[in-house]
Amino acid sequence: MSDGHCRIDRAFIRVEDGLIHLRRVDGRADARPLVLLHASPGSSRGLEALMTALAATPGAPPLIAPDMPGNGDSDAFAPDSPDIGWYAAALIALLDAMRLDQIDLYGTHTGARVACEVAAAHPDRICRLIFDGIADYPDDMRDLLLRNYAPEMTPDDHGTQFVWAFHFVRDQALHFPHFLRDPDHRLLSRAVPSAPELHASVVEVLKGLTSYHKAYRAAFAYRAADRMRAIHAPAMLLSAENELPTLRAANAGFAAALNDGRVEVVGREILPKATAIARFLDWSA
Repeated sequence: MSDGHCRIDRAFIRVEDGLIHLRRVDGRADARPLVLLHASPGSSRGLEALMTALAATPGAPPLIAPDMPGNGDSDAFAPDSPDIGWYAAALIALLDAMRLDQIDLYGTHTGARVACEVAAAHPDRICRLIFDGIADYPDDMRDLLLRNYAPEMTPDDHGTQFVWAFHFVRDQALHFPHFLRDPDHRLLSRAVPSAPELHASVVEVLKGLTSYHKAYRAAFAYRAADRMRAIHAPAMLLSAENELPTLRAANAGFAAALNDGRVEVVGREILPKATAIARFLDWSA
């Protein structure tokens, strides 16, 4: 339970290759579920605040937020170098196991790229789509991110992984990319996480220490623009005031590439984002 107003349950669902952990909130039984896909390097824990706000919206459907394989509490059964198509197939396997034929789909950052591929490759499964932070990077930046952003990590006899995980999470709130620490790459629109938030995020990274990098690298290598035109579901691109400027700038081009795309500007807080999502999905109908 994340607070006194919303009970978030947790469960494991077995697919062919292992167990997928998820968070869920009961909703209107006759409503189409909304599946939410998290950002790297965390898990569905990072979506709890949004799920709570969404669940408080009149007419809210069931909410389902899985941990990607190799993140959070899901088993790490991805191959050595999975692409976003592999993560999309893993989500479809989960939906099949849960007997969910059609869903609405929300994705943030890495989750947005997975959502893009699911909607493009399986148009019969997705009714409405929400992107919360998605962009393609120029080739030189993409190569830099693939080389440096998410190093492969293993435990060692001196416990250096604990120090690394702390700085890895904290530095992402200070610079983008986190390894370029000059003024040009400093983030001024984001607050440094509080001590409890930082601790919780570090724990999530440590859970997936030896596998967290796979989803990151798949996300950086993915070219969303190549797939947007294959998406037929109505799609909304959220543009939050505290989002990375690179991601905000990409929204207009992606909206134009989509068959039915629109940009929604929202504030920094969770509630305006939840309100925009509920309005787009028309839960009051």
